[in-house]
Amino acid sequence: MRAIVIRGKLELVEAELPTPVPQAGQVRLRMAYGGICGSDLHYYNDGANGAYVVREPLVPGHELSGTVDLDPSGELAPGTPVTIHPATFGTPAAGIEDRPHLWPDGAYLGSAGTWPHTQGGMSEFVVVGKDMVRTLPATLPLRRATLAEPLGVALHAVHIAGGVDGRRVLVSGSGAIGLLAAASALSAGATEVVSTDVLPGPLRRARELGVHGTIQVGTDEIPSEYFDVVLECTGVPAAITAALDAARRAGIVVLVGVPPNEPRGVNLSPLVSRELQLRGTLRFNDEIDRAVQLLDADPRLEQVITHDFPAEQAVRAFTTAADSNTSGKVLISLWP
Repeated sequence: MRAIVIRGKLELVEAELPTPVPQAGQVRLRMAYGGICGSDLHYYNDGANGAYVVREPLVPGHELSGTVDLDPSGELAPGTPVTIHPATFGTPAAGIEDRPHLWPDGAYLGSAGTWPHTQGGMSEFVVVGKDMVRTLPATLPLRRATLAEPLGVALHAVHIAGGVDGRRVLVSGSGAIGLLAAASALSAGATEVVSTDVLPGPLRRARELGVHGTIQVGTDEIPSEYFDVVLECTGVPAAITAALDAARRAGIVVLVGVPPNEPRGVNLSPLVSRELQLRGTLRFNDEIDRAVQLLDADPRLEQVITHDFPAEQAVRAFTTAADSNTSGKVLISLWP
């Protein structure tokens, strides 16, 4: 089968790999689309995502949609449209029994965080555990369904915030995750959703999704002590400082973007003086199921997708995805 493979920094090729054979409890899927995530960009541009270095050829991709190709049990018919929950959960641990996405020793499709690496889904076929497969409504196009994984991340952030119904929400950063976080807040009943970014392109896309206001960082002022909930989707230390300042007394700030794994300066004074709650969020638990429902109900979410390249133009797709002013979510069509 054909696959997109990252061999190291700025080395991405199309390769021929053995077609995987499903075992008991597994299913083989024919992939249709793969979305390019920030971690995929890091693996390509840097040869690593944080501490996770590409040490062997890595097939990227965990934002996926496709159809069933072969189910040895016969439970899923060939051609059934699906998306994938990309996590293989690890070892249950005390105190987090109900949060398997936090269990140690887990794995995630397209990740160099395991050895051997956990290969992703930017290939003609992929074999996954049947419990990872989510069948799709007939009314949900495969192209839009590729957003299920990142939308699950956004929905989980809203859950970590304790919900946003009736609250004023600031979304810091209007990349794909920020856009989906804004859409999640709107669908969850926020009375006001305001999006920020340093670039005009992402802010235009946020307005098209229906946010109540936008703020261009460096040009416009972010209101201080105004928002009930802040969803910080950039991971940039300066943006975290701004997020803390934007939260009202006893407000909640959720870090959705991943900060650098190194000491960086952040002003924590508002955290104490206003008794803020600063919360982290990692991927998602089961919110992908709600994401599928929301994508089916709201076709407008497909606007987050700005580009769709054939697999033969994968390098161009990755280059485009790195330009956040001109691109939102970039997809790769994985060989018809």
